[in-house]
Amino acid sequence: MNHPMQKSLRAALGCAVFAGAVFPVAALAQPTEGGAYPTRPVRLVVPFPPGSASDFLGRQLGALLGEGYKQQVVIDNRPGAGGLIGSQLIVAGAPDGHTLGLVGAPHFVGVLMQPKPSYRPIEDVAMISQVATIPNLLSVAPNLPVKSVQELITYARARPGELNYASLGVGSFAHTAGEIFRSAAGIKVVHVPFKSIADVNAELQAGRIHFLIFTAPSSQALIGEGRGRPLAVTTAKRNPAFPDLPTLAEAGLPAATNDAWFGVIAPAALPRPLAARIYADINRVLRSPEAKERFARQGADPTFESTQQSFLAMMKSEYARYAKLVKEFGVQPQ
Repeated sequence: MNHPMQKSLRAALGCAVFAGAVFPVAALAQPTEGGAYPTRPVRLVVPFPPGSASDFLGRQLGALLGEGYKQQVVIDNRPGAGGLIGSQLIVAGAPDGHTLGLVGAPHFVGVLMQPKPSYRPIEDVAMISQVATIPNLLSVAPNLPVKSVQELITYARARPGELNYASLGVGSFAHTAGEIFRSAAGIKVVHVPFKSIADVNAELQAGRIHFLIFTAPSSQALIGEGRGRPLAVTTAKRNPAFPDLPTLAEAGLPAATNDAWFGVIAPAALPRPLAARIYADINRVLRSPEAKERFARQGADPTFESTQQSFLAMMKSEYARYAKLVKEFGVQPQ
């Protein structure tokens, strides 16, 4: 029998990715000094696989930008190493505006785990614009006998080291969110990284994965007939897309509050006028009714009030935060 919460979530998540549909968007900014832009398709590197939150946002943003540019924005999924492979590709790209990247906290975490960092996550990129924040959902396997966050904590405390949680790689959103939850809840659990959402889905449905904290778009493939059962959102407040899900703070874990944020970056040598042009284009798209409607389907909150300067300040703050977390949790590459 379908749980009422699952029906509600499936309705909210049912239209996660519809990249083929393109809505009209007002013409984007005029060419800057130095000529027209773009002059060919733009590659938007997404460091995670199809079905992930960054993939969802990238496809929505790319479709809307492409409509205004009259050029295709190609989504280049480059999963691996918890987002590290994709970030390395962005950093090494040509600084002409035709290689962009959509990243989040894994842009920091992957490099923080390297003995000899392969790039500098702040200095080696041009900050273009924050794009959105998306809620994480805490879900459990269908055969796990718990129906609330507190029941999950009680169950895990009675079985130290026996339960596990899934992620899409060491340093990914799901990994850091899982570690934050584990620490706040005071439980001992095992982290199990996977390469794809399909693999996580199969293991969760079989009951070999006990719980996970995935972003809303990623959770779409994990919440359904006989699959994952959602317990809470990790946002500070209840999310309008999932009104019946309590927050972790309501469950007594305010320290586990953890949103997933995303932003667009480019190679560091991107000329400032072109960076400003792309920022203006993204900002205009994020303010459009089309973007708001698309993002709202996943509970995503467009960050159109962000500036290049505030995005840089946020990235510096988040880098310091995750450097502390990586050290505190002793996260090591696998």
